[in-house]
Amino acid sequence: MTPGKVFFAIILLLIVHLQYRLWLGDGGIVQIRHYQARLDVLSQQVREKKERNAALYEDVLDLRNKGQEAIEERARHELGMIRENETFFQVLE
Repeated sequence: MTPGKVFFAIILLLIVHLQYRLWLGDGGIVQIRHYQARLDVLSQQVREKKERNAALYEDVLDLRNKGQEAIEERARHELGMIRENETFFQVLE
């Protein structure tokens, strides 16, 4: 084997090794794509949770500010409750 062939073989092995690490190794392109997909899913979940938290915070503020009126409104709409001496009418269409 001539020194040129040995040098070429070493360079070729080095290129193969670096390509393997680039595509399949730790921190390679495949792993980065996997992490990016996971990050996108988690970011969407965070956005949904923030929206839910904002809605709940608005409910808390409403309950604090309106007090008894807001509690009564929620009881009527969500639980179907009525006051004493009230008559409930249900309209069917």
